[in-house]
Amino acid sequence: MVRDLADFPRPVLAALAAAERLLTRRSGSSVVLADPEDLGGSDRSVVARARVARNPFSMPRTVVVKHYIAEPDRDRPDPFHYEVASCQLFTALPADIRPSPEIIAYDPQTRLLVLEDLGRSSTLADKLFGSDAAGAQRCLLSWARGLGRMQAATAGRENDFGALLRRLGERAWRDPVADDARAAIAGLPDLLTSALGVTPSAAAIGQAHATARLLGGTRYRAFSPSDTCPDNNLVTSRGVRFVDFEGGCFRDVALDAAYFRVPFPGCEASFALPDGMGEAMLEAWRDEIVAVWPDLDDPVRLERRLLEAQLLWVWLCTWWLLPRIRIRDCYVGPDAGRSPRISIALTDYWSRLAEAADGVDGLTATADLAVAVTAALRERFAAAALPLFPAFRGAG
Repeated sequence: MVRDLADFPRPVLAALAAAERLLTRRSGSSVVLADPEDLGGSDRSVVARARVARNPFSMPRTVVVKHYIAEPDRDRPDPFHYEVASCQLFTALPADIRPSPEIIAYDPQTRLLVLEDLGRSSTLADKLFGSDAAGAQRCLLSWARGLGRMQAATAGRENDFGALLRRLGERAWRDPVADDARAAIAGLPDLLTSALGVTPSAAAIGQAHATARLLGGTRYRAFSPSDTCPDNNLVTSRGVRFVDFEGGCFRDVALDAAYFRVPFPGCEASFALPDGMGEAMLEAWRDEIVAVWPDLDDPVRLERRLLEAQLLWVWLCTWWLLPRIRIRDCYVGPDAGRSPRISIALTDYWSRLAEAADGVDGLTATADLAVAVTAALRERFAAAALPLFPAFRGAG
């Protein structure tokens, strides 16, 4: 049954009306959108699917409309510009390697995008919170392959991305977490001391400072959505596709590959993966990127870069999350069923870092610090082990 338009939130209807005007101007003939479906969005934007009821040319049968309703922060880059530039970059790629929806039209004045509709697909989060362990494993491997394929396809295209952003009015661009990462490197030692009674050694601080090189102009830079949390990845018949590029940037590929070691760091859905899953994802990812960066096929070189990225993410996540539990040990996200407690997530991050850095030349101080932080978190919060994603909890 088709719902009456009066049933839909006013922002959704406003987004569709703006999209009709944009598509009509673009095609030179009247375009009518019907049967809207609210896809959620955020406090910054409205996202809706609509059927193209009046189609003057060869437009698709359905489209997705994203309307930015919040005004951009004057002190930060406009996420609308980053999303447009990211989608334009991908639309220029051959369809068989395009990792995202194609951009159909956009309007800087109304801050509106019209995108290809990838269909009523599940998200990676849906699979991880479902009951099909084998299906969730396949999707994780597809996500890892898709990440590597996207990085390989965009290597060397950073100048193109910059040119697209300049056309939209952005004068400078960078990884949106870079500033927070540098702040974490500088400020976390004092925070660990005051919050947990753990004082990092000068050597451990120096080893964390060394990871800042991943935030600069390394040889291994490629596009990153920045926010690749499970709910921003669609499971389609063509594999996992990426959506939401409000923080799209170019950065060292190890920073995204470290998600295999620190499952979805900083994301609300940051539960554990089954034993061996991270290694399998790493292999799937590496198969896609070695043609572009053959030296990363060297296990020693790759392992060191991934370990540095893991160290950086653990410091950054602790910088983000530890202040919150000084007041109350709450959940990472607002939904208790889809997030672990902060103390449990942080304990897992640091215990995994302790294990990874143990015995590694030049990271002894990091391993010692990780052991001390893990012990302090367990003593203070009696943190249990991080549970697996629900899809794997009943798997034998």
